[in-house]
Amino acid sequence: MCGICGVIHLDGKPVSDRLLEAMNNTLIHRGPVGAGYYIDDNMGLAMRRLSIIDLEGSDQPLYNEDESVALVFNGEIYNFQDLRDDLAKRGHRFRTEGDGETVAHLYEEYGENCFEHLRGMYAIALWDKREKCLLLARDRMGQKPLYYYKDDKVLVFASEIKAILAHPDVPRKSGFSVHGKAIIDEYLSFGYVPTSNTAFQNINMLKEAHFLKFDDKGCDTHTYWDLPDLTNADSNAKPEPYILQLQQHLEEAVKLRLISDVPLGAFLSGGLDSSLIVALMRRHSNSAIKTFSIGFEGDDSFDETPYAQQVAEYLETDHTAFTVKPDAMELLSDLVWHHDQPFADSSAIPTYLVSKLTREHVTVALTGDGGDELFAGYERFYAAKLFQKLSVIPRPLWKGLAKAIDLLPEGTGYYNTIKRAGRFARAGSKPIFDAYFDLVRVFSQELAQEIAINSKSVEASIRRYEAQPMPFPLIPLVMANMWTYLPDDLLIKADRCSMQASLEARAPFLDHKLVEYVATIPFNFKLNGSTTKYILKESARGLLPDEIIDRKKHGFGVPLGAWLRRDISPVRDILLSQTARERGLLNMQVVERLIDEHASGKRDHNRQLWTLLTLEEWHRRFIDPVTLY
Repeated sequence: MCGICGVIHLDGKPVSDRLLEAMNNTLIHRGPVGAGYYIDDNMGLAMRRLSIIDLEGSDQPLYNEDESVALVFNGEIYNFQDLRDDLAKRGHRFRTEGDGETVAHLYEEYGENCFEHLRGMYAIALWDKREKCLLLARDRMGQKPLYYYKDDKVLVFASEIKAILAHPDVPRKSGFSVHGKAIIDEYLSFGYVPTSNTAFQNINMLKEAHFLKFDDKGCDTHTYWDLPDLTNADSNAKPEPYILQLQQHLEEAVKLRLISDVPLGAFLSGGLDSSLIVALMRRHSNSAIKTFSIGFEGDDSFDETPYAQQVAEYLETDHTAFTVKPDAMELLSDLVWHHDQPFADSSAIPTYLVSKLTREHVTVALTGDGGDELFAGYERFYAAKLFQKLSVIPRPLWKGLAKAIDLLPEGTGYYNTIKRAGRFARAGSKPIFDAYFDLVRVFSQELAQEIAINSKSVEASIRRYEAQPMPFPLIPLVMANMWTYLPDDLLIKADRCSMQASLEARAPFLDHKLVEYVATIPFNFKLNGSTTKYILKESARGLLPDEIIDRKKHGFGVPLGAWLRRDISPVRDILLSQTARERGLLNMQVVERLIDEHASGKRDHNRQLWTLLTLEEWHRRFIDPVTLY
């Protein structure tokens, strides 16, 4: 696992060692073991390395036989041994035992189609010296990030935006500015800035399953893989054949991710997804698997460590449970710094903390990321199904119910009934796609327009995620979740929080071969009545206790609402400061109202307040300073 960066000076100016080193040093947390550099006149590549495979070899950059192809690489290619064997038969000669060099030889053999042969997670920068051609590529699911900036003078790219900003020709301009592109509504709605935009003007993220090609003909992006369409419900299908094949695909995906030359473990929340991954790891290990969980003081409704302990005892893992009492406000600045953008998902707090503590024991950790996306595991999918059945209820009745519930005080617990009922009632008054979005968005449409001075309704941009109507109407909702929330929230969080701690996180559920197979499973074997992840649960029978398999879903979160309510003064100090007021982005009367309602117990606005806090802190860390470092 590594961090990569590079630059092409389009005006022909030579790239200096000092420039590359300055960019590369911002990524040292991604690769503390060593650094590598390559310069070809006006083009330069750099990387920071976290050694996982071929520890003594595979220093980057990596080359083909005559060094006409050079590359830097972040990630893992899990099928590299098979690729090496095939390439060796075709006459290619290898200098290292690692996976990255395989890509250079694949490019020799297949050109820009080489990425179609890779199975893994990766961000790649490849320079063809003969053709003066640069290729940038990301893996199919978007597990490894890659950003770029281009104007008439430079093309700059990196694993993280802060490395791009280290180039003196790249301006630091907020995309939230009233004078720039207005992305405030998307951020307030999603809690992140959707790909390919970023919070910075003219800095873009390369989309998952895409590659960028730059040569003397221009600069263009291309798709090399598409997320497969999901299969409709089939009432005549039998689950048994799908269960057997799913077990085989899962087993293969896990086995591939056990390849490592460094200590390896797993995150274990006690939920189905992570528990099943650990069970399959245990099946292919001769020694106890190291597992890690985290709990927080302050609210037992957020604590899953007892369930993790139950699974650990059942599977006989070498388990470590961390219990911490963090200060969310103390972590705010570090989290914003490592995400490079305002990022409102507060589960980054536990993800970072468990990554940091896990890194003290292992260098690689397997995760259960992607299970809910593949198998319709979120409760909101069942809620959308209920909305279909309850569509006969007139919308004014839904609105009246929502207003009545709004009169009741909201608690901060994970399963707070008033909070959940209010959100359900508000969503029920809308068409199904709007209702689903209302369940997941941070700020309601009305509140977003009320608080954002530069509001331009997000509804038009949301529509680009709405799939074409299908015979089974929940499928577009699941697909939209895969296109947006998974790569733009969950995988960004997983990458930043793990690499912040120099820990490599691997997600077997995101193996693209597994994703392609799961797409063929009839949808009623995913959401079966009120049972989410039905086929995955049946596949886990015999590997895990039924009480773990059938336990009610619990997200990975922290009692942020209680923490903020306990001491609201830092929130006031930041959000109502003169600096925040002078930005001209938000209606400060509405901001003050949200703070007061949360502090009084009338409403639990922890998601909204955290969204605003990360927005303000991002401006302070990245936009306000004269220099970043």
